[in-house]
Amino acid sequence: MVLVHGAFNAGSSWAGVIRALAPDGLTVVAVANPLRGLLSDAAYVASVVNAIAGPVLLVGHSYGGAVITNAATRTPRVVGLVYVAAVAPDAGETIQALSAQGPPTLLGPALRPATVAVDAAGATTTEFSIDRAGFQAVLAADVAADLATVMAATQRPVAAAAFTDASGPPAWKSLPSWFIVATDDQAVGADAERFFAQRAGATTVEVAASHSVEVSQPQAVAGVIRAAVAAVA
Repeated sequence: MVLVHGAFNAGSSWAGVIRALAPDGLTVVAVANPLRGLLSDAAYVASVVNAIAGPVLLVGHSYGGAVITNAATRTPRVVGLVYVAAVAPDAGETIQALSAQGPPTLLGPALRPATVAVDAAGATTTEFSIDRAGFQAVLAADVAADLATVMAATQRPVAAAAFTDASGPPAWKSLPSWFIVATDDQAVGADAERFFAQRAGATTVEVAASHSVEVSQPQAVAGVIRAAVAAVA
């Protein structure tokens, strides 16, 4: 299986889930999601999947859910999708527009833009990080304070294109899906997650957790992944 982290995060966020799944003998890859734009990120993840022999279960957290929604249509290897406190857009939707339509969360006010170079010639783009003072409240309210501090310090900023790229045809229309709703999510929001899950016809499990449910409740996340693996085997 391939685990795809979300914005402001890294593959290490899956550490607890990987440890929980270790006794199952599953081959797990926690991909480094580039966070440069929805369509380019999806193409990259699809290329990683295509390099793996055999069927692949794609698991996406947060923005990673939008990435797997698009990546799975670019490869024949994917047999199922697991969304973890994630965004699951339909064709033509952008994360920016979806966020504006739903109930407000703590994420928007905590975003901090920065202009960064993208090549040696001086071309620039805008990327976003989360204000460190608000990081735990937004993403990791139920994570130990010392770990949340590390997460804030090591966060990976996300390019604006991740929010503004229009999503392509969604893989959840043709593949079985599972959805973990984090009921205390202050970034995507539990109601938005329930909407995405219902629209996709996903098997849904609700977990009392913050947005970083894969960090705070890795056993619960691993349990849903285990069920998905059994169903698509």
